Amino acid sequence: MIKHPIPPVFDSNSRILILGSFPSVKSREVQFFYGHKQNRFWKVTAAVFNEDIPITIDEKKAFLIRNRIAVWDVIESCDIEGSADSAIKNVVPNDLNVILDAAGIENIYVNGKTAEKYFNKYIRDKINRCAICLPSTSPANAAWNLSRLIDAWGVIYSEKSADC
Repeated sequence: MIKHPIPPVFDSNSRILILGSFPSVKSREVQFFYGHKQNRFWKVTAAVFNEDIPITIDEKKAFLIRNRIAVWDVIESCDIEGSADSAIKNVVPNDLNVILDAAGIENIYVNGKTAEKYFNKYIRDKINRCAICLPSTSPANAAWNLSRLIDAWGVIYSEKSADC
């Protein structure tokens, strides 16, 4: 069983919550979200908010806070070998109330189908909130090029509400 090693990033002004499934091996190594150089999360979100791509962890945290974005993952711990979502087993979900009780989150987004699957299975009914599924920024999602991802992820800027 591997426990999630990265604390959530948020503050009381966060309005957008973006959830991944579980940190990749690389993210666990660098101790921050979307740490694999090929993951397009930082390129996509920076483009959506018309900002420079943050490079350092401090820049990434500042970018998230400045844009009122909270980031965490659906899974607190699981059995996994490598980084493939398909290898996830024995899921224990995170308690999102850590964020929801402290910030006025208006919309919840999940980064890809695996995050959506585990959110819907373990969290949605507990918090009585829906999440909008966005296409994964993972390099494994080769069907979506950077331009298409930026277009799809633009919804986080428009603050479209999720319908349950």
